Amino acid sequence: MNQTGLPARRSAHHLLMQITGEGRLMAELIGSGALARLENDDRARAQRLATEALRGLDRADRMLKPYLKKTPPDHVMNALRLGVIELCSGEAAHGVVNAYVEIVARNKRTQAMKGLTNAVLRKIAAEGPEGWHKRAIPLTPGWLRQPLVAAWGRDAVEGMEAAHFAGAPLDLSAKGDAAAVATTLGGTVLPTGSVRLQSAGQVSTLQGYADGDWWVQDAAAALPVKLLGDVSGLKVLDLCAAPGGKAMQLAALGAKVTAVDISEKRMERITENLGRVGLTADCVVSDAFVFEQGGFDAVLLDAPCSATGTIRRHPDLPYAKDGSEFGALIDQQEAMIDHALTLLKPGGRLVFCTCSLLPDEGEVQAEEALARHPGLTIDTDALRIDGITPDWITPEGGLRLRPDYWADIGGMDGFYMAVLRKPA
Repeated sequence: MNQTGLPARRSAHHLLMQITGEGRLMAELIGSGALARLENDDRARAQRLATEALRGLDRADRMLKPYLKKTPPDHVMNALRLGVIELCSGEAAHGVVNAYVEIVARNKRTQAMKGLTNAVLRKIAAEGPEGWHKRAIPLTPGWLRQPLVAAWGRDAVEGMEAAHFAGAPLDLSAKGDAAAVATTLGGTVLPTGSVRLQSAGQVSTLQGYADGDWWVQDAAAALPVKLLGDVSGLKVLDLCAAPGGKAMQLAALGAKVTAVDISEKRMERITENLGRVGLTADCVVSDAFVFEQGGFDAVLLDAPCSATGTIRRHPDLPYAKDGSEFGALIDQQEAMIDHALTLLKPGGRLVFCTCSLLPDEGEVQAEEALARHPGLTIDTDALRIDGITPDWITPEGGLRLRPDYWADIGGMDGFYMAVLRKPA
């Protein structure tokens, strides 16, 4: 970071303002150039600082509360939150306080609150990291926490919140020998066969990236393909294929893959990734509902969803969203299941999955699909794979994964998946 640190700090503040105030997602902001003008070091610092602030936002607010008679405007509150994160991670108080006072002072609407900002942050500096670590694990915003507690219970949700606060290690899917990749990179092979690195740095500089020996994919996201077993020579459709990890898995296992995604930009990325790892698939840019080619042995539908299972990696989500769009997503998932079944040959299998923690986007969808389609069954034998424990299997025969699973080794994304078999 440069001498004053202002460019990175101002950009982190801008990200927080857009996420908490405008409901925009971090990936969308960065993709549209929010950090493009920064030097590389400042860009990385701004993104890291905003991410850490979002992970710890509830804890930061609790630390600030005793020093605030009332909640200040968002511009000031987000500056204070960022200041708390930096001060409690051991940054020098002088530079941190001056920087956020200046950010507040530069805004005409809040410049009168620079004295408040200075006073509050100096009090936080006195508490420092010790005061930070005494606080409870940050809570998920209420709009999401309430349905999660209703679904899984308070203890489970507290475990999920601990996983969200800790963040996520880097998981890889190996094109070939997972043990060899783990040895090369100093990682470990997880019970389900993925490779986990606890600290990785810049992904593209890791050994084996350029040679296409592996790709980044959370261990939970790698399981839907594994539920299909031996797919060598089978005709498999990857519907809603971005970002492409599952298409690469299928191709590496010898399937004849058709990858479909509505976004031309995302499909370009899939094509690039396939090229990097030396694998091939028939890549089609199309709306899933418009795609009518049938006769597939298997369809993999990773349906658009709330993405609430990915908060370990995307802590902005519960602050950018409020749940208001989830009803439309649930309706879309139902329609996608019905359409995907028409693309299967008789006796074919549909793997339905979502990276959601909400039963309405998982267990309920599977149960309702069975009710809508006479003769449709759930293939529970598909769940007999390495690393799956019996208590992950749900009453209707699907697989429920949660961030608090594997807590001692870094958790996993939240996912639901089930193998639906079409009547012969």
